[in-house]
Amino acid sequence: MAAQRLVIIGGDAAGMSAASQARRLKGPDELEITAFERGHFTSYSACGIPYWVGGQVDGPEALVARTAEEHRARAIDLRMRTEVTEIDTAGKRVRVRDLDPPGSAGEQSVGGTNGGTDDDTDGGTDGGRWERYDRLVIATGARPLRPRIPGIDAPGVYGVQSLDDGRTLADSLGEDPAGLDAVVVGAGYIGVEMAEALVNRGCRVTVLERGEQPMSTLDPDMGALVHEAMCGLGIETVTGAEVTEVRTGHDGRVTAVRTRDAEYPADLVVLGLGVRPETTLAREAGLPLGASGGLITDLSMRVRGYDDIWAGGDCVEVLDLVSGRPRHIPLGTHANKHGQVIGSNAAGGYATFPGVVGTAVSKVCDLEIARTGLLEAQADEVGLRYVTVTIESTSRAGYYPGARPMTVKMLAERRTGRLLGVQIVGREGAGKRVDIAAVALTAGMTVEQMTALDLGYAPPFSPVWDPVLVAARKAARAVARDMSGA
Repeated sequence: MAAQRLVIIGGDAAGMSAASQARRLKGPDELEITAFERGHFTSYSACGIPYWVGGQVDGPEALVARTAEEHRARAIDLRMRTEVTEIDTAGKRVRVRDLDPPGSAGEQSVGGTNGGTDDDTDGGTDGGRWERYDRLVIATGARPLRPRIPGIDAPGVYGVQSLDDGRTLADSLGEDPAGLDAVVVGAGYIGVEMAEALVNRGCRVTVLERGEQPMSTLDPDMGALVHEAMCGLGIETVTGAEVTEVRTGHDGRVTAVRTRDAEYPADLVVLGLGVRPETTLAREAGLPLGASGGLITDLSMRVRGYDDIWAGGDCVEVLDLVSGRPRHIPLGTHANKHGQVIGSNAAGGYATFPGVVGTAVSKVCDLEIARTGLLEAQADEVGLRYVTVTIESTSRAGYYPGARPMTVKMLAERRTGRLLGVQIVGREGAGKRVDIAAVALTAGMTVEQMTALDLGYAPPFSPVWDPVLVAARKAARAVARDMSGA
């Protein structure tokens, strides 16, 4: 019996995790695996790009978990610099084209077989060719948002999504970028991390955020703490700033960024406005998309309505276990888990991805920022009624050297006391405490139940009452008062 052919579009976290897991379960005699990646790198940590640009880690090689050659050594036919341009679900084939001409410096050796190529090849690097599949995995990731304003595509304006993007930005900074004016547009996770990277390289950094506060992934009152800290770190952070134009000089390069109220000098501009699912191929193929533009899948990560197509990573929507609604949450942690599930199912096994609670952690210089579960606006959107509490505590026993302040905000459902969300802003030792809340959310715990959690304690690590538990105690009292009408 001929081997089945698994084709994967996208060679990063979800795609290559799926390929690796499928290969663990089925040998090449049973399952032929071919993956197409349009970039120069595979299986890399996009989350590490700000730390490479900022000089804390070497790159790009240090950010690659497994090279193309290592994948090929495991009988995975990985074809770099090869773009999929069309999916034909009826014919069970994909159209691909080579991005580098034969013999060019950018061409990668592909290894493996080419047994899946159809005979109706158009020929040439521009015309492309059809490749058949028995099973298909879509792992096309996400694309950075670019506002439609004058000058947004000028030289000196950078999106940061892939290692290729990171390399372009790092090369533009050169050996000594000290004194350059850098403007970061958007103050989400990527925006604040890139602001830190550029500060570390000696740039003068301005962050422009159109919202009320930086970090729209936090409630505004917690975002205000981030705003204050960023300004204290020497990062000029302007809120309520809607960018209207990127100005350029005679050579076409960026010179400034304009908002409705002011103009900021810029030698370079970094876009930190977030991302959207890259589902152009899926949309053109008629595959089902959700409100966010992400692919809709079932618990096995199979695309709804298609028994032979799976999708994972930043191009899909996932179930929010707290709200019960689908969301687009582009994180490498999810992508790798999606890939494991997809690889198991595509190879004939069984696995599911139940959903997420929306946990994320970041930092800007020594400020740690974390959240899990719902924000107030998200709880309002789904009709949940809740109480909120905010507490101030320290990362260690107050008398122990190095104790640093932190603020914890907690949302709990009215009447039931079910934990709905936690946000933490603080210094060293603050961010990873959000994992306590993430586990509690996943388990569906109430804030009263959380107060009895048996957490580790010693003065170098925590006060006697961990800050998360202090917040849980205060939230439990707030729920009780709400129930009594006090």
